[in-house]
Amino acid sequence: MEKEKWIIDTAHSEIGFKVKHLMISNIKGRFTQYDASIYTTGDDFMTAEIDCWIDVSSVDTNDQGRDKHLRSADFFDADNFPQISFVKNSVENVDGDGSYELWGDLTIKGISKKIKLDVEFGGIVKDPWGNEKAVFTINGKVNRKDWGLNWNAALETGGILVGEEVRINCELQLMRSL
Repeated sequence: MEKEKWIIDTAHSEIGFKVKHLMISNIKGRFTQYDASIYTTGDDFMTAEIDCWIDVSSVDTNDQGRDKHLRSADFFDADNFPQISFVKNSVENVDGDGSYELWGDLTIKGISKKIKLDVEFGGIVKDPWGNEKAVFTINGKVNRKDWGLNWNAALETGGILVGEEVRINCELQLMRSL
């Protein structure tokens, strides 16, 4: 069978995250610039070859000052490490009904760590313009300190300003490339 190429439909996709702030609330963010090289054998996403990259400078938390701080050496160090990448290692079918565990190497600031992402496959459909779309919801969690994103500040009442656990949440629509 021939390899099928899939591209991310960025108009209908989002790569997001959230992290605890002040230990009691969540701050959400997203990356607005990203792409991937995705190939499958036919429609079988279990065979997918996935190489995804994210432009660190596109981080958007709805606060320009915070975004500038996230791009600085305190966090992502975008001047020296302009991309985050994820490369698939393996995928496991969890329940036979569209739930999968996706394992791969996440690289941030030149540090690669194997992570697990929970994937829900929504199926493949044709949109009104005849494009074949595959839909995925992806969630996971990582400890930001594993990648050297260590900056923090102590709170007067105890605790820390920024949580260490980062929750990843993505909605992806892939389009079969013609």
